[in-house]
Amino acid sequence: MIVVFGSINLDLVTRVERFPKPGETIVGRSFAMRPGGKGANQALAAARAGARVRLVGAVGRDAFAEPALGSLAAGGVDISGVERVDDATGCATIMVDSAGENCIAVVAGANAHANARAIGDEQLGRDSLLVLQQEVSAAANASVLERAHRLGARVLLNAAPARSLSSDFLEMLDFLVVNEVEAVTLAGALGWPVAPESFARAAVASHASLGVVVTLGAQGALAASNKRVWRAGAPAIEAVDTTGAGDAFVGTLAAALDRGETLHGALRYAVAAGSLACTAHGAQSSLPALDDIEVASHSVTVE
Repeated sequence: MIVVFGSINLDLVTRVERFPKPGETIVGRSFAMRPGGKGANQALAAARAGARVRLVGAVGRDAFAEPALGSLAAGGVDISGVERVDDATGCATIMVDSAGENCIAVVAGANAHANARAIGDEQLGRDSLLVLQQEVSAAANASVLERAHRLGARVLLNAAPARSLSSDFLEMLDFLVVNEVEAVTLAGALGWPVAPESFARAAVASHASLGVVVTLGAQGALAASNKRVWRAGAPAIEAVDTTGAGDAFVGTLAAALDRGETLHGALRYAVAAGSLACTAHGAQSSLPALDDIEVASHSVTVE
């Protein structure tokens, strides 16, 4: 079983021809409100990829809460661990340009109150995979990570948004997933090289039991484990919106690992899912189903 501890947002999405310069006002092409948040997105991605998933987090007692949770319940995610708190539901303001690239500003709101104690010890056994991101407080992540490590659960951290992490924190992880920007942030704090493959090799050299994945956008991803490095090339696609790609990748990677795939095998499915997510608009609305992921995985090369 996968337990996701993370953020739940309502995304405010504006489509533009190009991103504005500082101080500039431009005319947008469209606007929509959609459910999001890295925790919620990754939970739903894992469920669509075939996993049994429980999401733990927090929303407000406001009008944004139900829209933020609707797709999760419909998608089979257990949301009984989501608490209601006296703060606004988290919100992400997203701009998507004509090339499908995005820029995002996130306000934590209720996510700052996500309670790690809502995850019982019985959910952190050896048959569990705990998935973390960094849109909840560092203290809450550290608290649940320490318990998961002690109780034998495997832990995957998607270190986004970027912030520095201690070597002791990394030592308790089983899997670390970063993009190239997040790798640079971690590398600077830990004295590691910033180039993706060199970063991954340094992380594994420092933490022998750690599996490291660096996503490379249109170039796919690379993974390192036990002194081996694999590169997975992404299939050719026509991207319309990259908003959901990273969360589709992480959720699908977690689902594959949870069902017993090796990191090498899971990488193929994750790259396929991330690529498929770029071919549809939105975050949760773009997350692909397992059948589609399996078909697309045959177009992913892993060497």
